[in-house]
Amino acid sequence: MRFVFSLLACLALAACNLSPMYSGGGSGAVAQGLAAVDVPPIAGRAGWLVRGELNDRLGAAGNAAPQYRLDVRLDDNLEALGILADDTVSRERRTLRARYQLVDASTGEILLDATEGADAGIDVVSSEYATIAAEQTALENLAREIADRIVTRVALTLREQ
Repeated sequence: MRFVFSLLACLALAACNLSPMYSGGGSGAVAQGLAAVDVPPIAGRAGWLVRGELNDRLGAAGNAAPQYRLDVRLDDNLEALGILADDTVSRERRTLRARYQLVDASTGEILLDATEGADAGIDVVSSEYATIAAEQTALENLAREIADRIVTRVALTLREQ
């Protein structure tokens, strides 16, 4: 019975024209398109982290002549959430929002204009060092998550081109 179900599932997937996004591996069209995306410097520590993560993901297929430019603007916000009776903060929320545009470098046409966002909760403890380390770790994790989402959207856009 499982075999029949598996066979029917495979036939159904074949009928809907699904194809792998990264078909062809590093020499495929999407991978080569991602390698041709240039990311200009982004302001701030969060910008430095996000740009590094983006360059790691975009350059995985090698270096190509830049055909696209990815302009990114970030909004990094750290706010107090949990306030105790003695007016001390017990919980913080770090939010990282990115507005980005994928621009064709030769024509200046905007191919993608989108936003992404992620947030993380941080416990504020009695050790100031531990709290600062937690805030920095949260920023690094958020930068990684934002970069993953941006690259996915850019890959989908380039696949449609």
